[in-house]
Amino acid sequence: MPGWDLLLPFFAASLVFAIMPGPALLFTAAQTLAHGRQGGFMAAFGLHLGGFFHVIAAALGLSALLAAVPTVYTVLKFAGAAYLIYLGIRMILTKDREPGPVESPAAGKRPKTLLQSITVEVLNPKTALFFIAFLPQFVDPAAALPIWAQMLILGVIVNICLSSADILVVFLTSSILGAVRRGQNRIRAMRWAGGSTLAGLGVHLALTDR
Repeated sequence: MPGWDLLLPFFAASLVFAIMPGPALLFTAAQTLAHGRQGGFMAAFGLHLGGFFHVIAAALGLSALLAAVPTVYTVLKFAGAAYLIYLGIRMILTKDREPGPVESPAAGKRPKTLLQSITVEVLNPKTALFFIAFLPQFVDPAAALPIWAQMLILGVIVNICLSSADILVVFLTSSILGAVRRGQNRIRAMRWAGGSTLAGLGVHLALTDR
């Protein structure tokens, strides 16, 4: 592994990236608004699993393809953006149901939220480029471990830091929800807030460059 002269700035940078407001935190908050704490946890876990896809891809060098072939990046970017917009519109248009406890969304929603979150993260080319740009800066070619193994270990640490921030957002968002008296109008407002956030993330992803 790299020496502490590389590891200390690596940990500091990882924590900074984790707490910076970004699409992952907004996505997790939106899912928590729409589906309660358990839905937020499923979203955070899905993003975490999707993050491992990018970590492995970066370690194997596959993510470099996105930087080398702009067409692949563009296709993934618009696919991910379209999927986020679809999820947001679908969330907004969902029919109202009888209000239930904030902490207990329908059990059937949890696997769906998990799969949606994994898909969102896998289709996000910015995450792939982040790992391929960030991890090599802290790799030591002279270390005993091969470069791919170092990138894999460092990527797992970064992914855990990012997921920890997502979980914190779930707790904060659900605490705010718990302080609000439930009602059909408020349920509808929270669903609109969550759906609008997802759709807005999709539009932002589609319109931004690398």
